[in-house]
Amino acid sequence: MNSNLVQTLLVGVLSVFIAALLVAIGFLGRVVIEGDPETIEVPATAAVPATPTVEAEDPPDPSGTTPDDDPLVNIESSLLDEIIDILEREFVEPDLVDRQLLYEGAINGLFQALGDPHSVYIDPQTYAVSRGDFDGAFEGIGATVSRQDNYVVIVRPLPDTPAERAGVRAGDIILAVDGEDAEGWSVEKAVLRIRGQRGTSVDITVRHTDGTEETITIVRDNILVASIDTAPPGGILKDSAGDEVTNIGYIRIRSFTSRTPQELSDLVRELEDSGEIDAFILDVRANPGGLLDETAQTADLFLDDGAILVSVDRTGTEQVYRADRNIVTRLPIAVIQDEFSASGSEVLAAAIQENGRGIVVGSTSFGKGTVNRARDLSNGGAVYVSIARWLTPDRNIIEGRGVIPDIEVTLTADDIEADRDLAVYRAIDALRAMLASSAQGS
Repeated sequence: MNSNLVQTLLVGVLSVFIAALLVAIGFLGRVVIEGDPETIEVPATAAVPATPTVEAEDPPDPSGTTPDDDPLVNIESSLLDEIIDILEREFVEPDLVDRQLLYEGAINGLFQALGDPHSVYIDPQTYAVSRGDFDGAFEGIGATVSRQDNYVVIVRPLPDTPAERAGVRAGDIILAVDGEDAEGWSVEKAVLRIRGQRGTSVDITVRHTDGTEETITIVRDNILVASIDTAPPGGILKDSAGDEVTNIGYIRIRSFTSRTPQELSDLVRELEDSGEIDAFILDVRANPGGLLDETAQTADLFLDDGAILVSVDRTGTEQVYRADRNIVTRLPIAVIQDEFSASGSEVLAAAIQENGRGIVVGSTSFGKGTVNRARDLSNGGAVYVSIARWLTPDRNIIEGRGVIPDIEVTLTADDIEADRDLAVYRAIDALRAMLASSAQGS
């Protein structure tokens, strides 16, 4: 990614990407990284109120002390060194007292105290290997992940990658990485621990969906991933009757990278110019997000007017992303999402849905509605800080809520066993109904 681009995360995973995070490892975290859109000064929205400024003096403290006298408030950074010095002299297990690790633990504690899983500290080594993400190529194992309960879970190994070849499976729960217990890890932390330089190896202990546990050694490689493809589940787009569907274009958007808008624009034009396509399915299932500007540009390909999203910062200042009539098709659209669709994919789905441009099919999405920004630190590391909330065009909050589909689809065990993709079936049915209605109206 261009080093001059201010890295801002919207999404993932994250629970980030990293919370942006990163597309790391070949592990994509839930996130969207944005550039600096034009800032538009407007009143703060009711959904995300600005923090009020108190002009009056603080009332006297009945204890007779001032804030500076409160030992819980007047904590200096030197106190941390004092505590670590005591631990080094007296702690019963001296081998556990690693000053550097304790410093990092204290820093991580700052973010944990915020209660925001999308704000994190990145140490210099992992930050060095994470820079340059979202270009569609990275060094890692090749898998997407999400957080469920108290563990990070494999959403899917990417085709023909080290993860797939080593036997990593969709649904695997990551129990440990290189012997370190992974319980309670954020997606961002897992991504950074698993990702690494090409040719190096990582040991991942997983629990498969059948309950068996296994430690898998994976040699990292350079992962090249196209952000979009046209291969539907099973290789052929079929309806619920099992008949092949040739007049609906199927496009899966895996993530939003620097190449996505152009790749998607070229593909849509090619399919529509063929004269054989009457509608499109945009499948963003398991899409963790990506670059915010590119996400907005992607949505803009299908919109000729209206807002795409609204970002509201701590002061109530809004950054409004609007469509600029850069539309590539006016054909009907159905967006398919699932519970692993996060951040950027939620931006796209909400923009299509709330602008009346198409419908959303599937399950409620992840609910990553935080904008995060990467700030470099003097030690070579960085912090990803939540700087704003993003809202849908209708100013609906996404954080913790997700995008609610127009057509909800719930898979049963029998559906999964029989490889029935109900979301695709419902999308095809809905698009056929739109086309029939349009034909009658004409």
